[in-house]
Amino acid sequence: MAENSTPVLRFAPSPTGYLHIGGARTALFNWLYARHAGGRFLLRIEDTDRERSTPEAVQAILNGLVWLGLHWDGEPLFQFARAERHREVAEAMLRNDRAYRCYATPEELTQMREAQRAAGKPQRYDGRWRDRNPGDAPTDAPFVIRLKAPQEGETIVNDVVQGEVRFANAQLDDMILLRSDGTPTYMLAVVVDDYDMGVTHVIRGDDHLNNAARQLQIIEAMGWPRPVYGHVPLIHGPDGAKLSKRHGALAVEAYRDMGYLPEAMRNYLLRLGWSHGNDEVISTEQAIAWFDLTNLGKSPARFDFKKLDNLNAHYIRALDDAALTARLVTFLSHTQPEREIDRAARTRITAAMPGLKERAKTLVELAQSAEFLFRDGAPVLDAQAEKILSPDARQLLSELLPLLHRNEWKAEILESEVRALVEQKGAKLGQIAQPLRAALTGKSASPPIFDMMVVLGREETLLRIGSVVR
Repeated sequence: MAENSTPVLRFAPSPTGYLHIGGARTALFNWLYARHAGGRFLLRIEDTDRERSTPEAVQAILNGLVWLGLHWDGEPLFQFARAERHREVAEAMLRNDRAYRCYATPEELTQMREAQRAAGKPQRYDGRWRDRNPGDAPTDAPFVIRLKAPQEGETIVNDVVQGEVRFANAQLDDMILLRSDGTPTYMLAVVVDDYDMGVTHVIRGDDHLNNAARQLQIIEAMGWPRPVYGHVPLIHGPDGAKLSKRHGALAVEAYRDMGYLPEAMRNYLLRLGWSHGNDEVISTEQAIAWFDLTNLGKSPARFDFKKLDNLNAHYIRALDDAALTARLVTFLSHTQPEREIDRAARTRITAAMPGLKERAKTLVELAQSAEFLFRDGAPVLDAQAEKILSPDARQLLSELLPLLHRNEWKAEILESEVRALVEQKGAKLGQIAQPLRAALTGKSASPPIFDMMVVLGREETLLRIGSVVR
């Protein structure tokens, strides 16, 4: 790692599944700090588990990051392709007496662990080949390369989140660096890749805290500079239990398909473990300006769909009407590719958007409430709309229909015409407004119905009313 005052951060997922919400938050924290400090945000795909790593998972990770707007610098680095470099470092440690060959057979290691278990001792490698003459090994016997770890004292992780964390070296055994087939272990690969990538800060989940102690031993053995560590508590569900699918531990792309906006997800994930006073709504620009490592929390954050919904609703309302229409059309192209939204429909949706977006928490809800604007012709009536359109209600609409032909097509004029008919009939406004809503939208709820009549236009409104009074 060259001397460099510019922070370099990385996100290093394993492509054995989708990009989950915890991984997305880790990526966000690294990305924000890199952007805040004028540094670099790198992506490394840790694909050394060849049986479980898949191209589809790699693509899901890339898609999730792009949707969230967490764009990395440079090309992604693939760990498996660097195996030769990892072996090179293990061999260097061997030459420098910071590692050694271990010829213990699987059977011997099993017996060792069974004896330790029977004696009530912790199960760890006992160092049987640490100081033994390699000449004692059987000819051409397979071996692993192990780290010659310090056996006394402590390995101390100075962590910006957890504080000073001490590990007794006597409790850390001589871990394997290179397997008998010549493949590097995860611990070795991570340290070498971080060094070669110039990583200065390692921000990750606190389930990696124990790994930090072991990785520091490799770093010390190579004489490399220590990165700044920050181990963030994991996300829990609302009940305080470990986050699971029932809580919301879903693929990031699932949140996209559930109708959440990426800027709302960034804001929500930011607040799961980081704070800036009492601020809840924090734009990405503010987050970049404010983000530092000192305000990362020590306690597990709790995932709450209600808070996410409220935050998403805020971002939906804040979007410009035309921009939100474009987002909705893009969303539908992903979730309902068979549906076509033509230019006329887009114009109607944009015109109706002030009323539509006040009622929607997600793009799914927005699409449902805007559905009556997607195409011309009578909408499909849902069960509640069918119930509203009783024979008496249809009769009222049939009496309203000729009155609408003669007036200027403005919301206030249309409303006054309806109110006049209601007064003449001695009825209540809802007795005609609700059937009118059902006829025009196919639903029992919508934005203000007279505004929607203007959005639909005279010809389309009359057509839709006519379809239920025939």
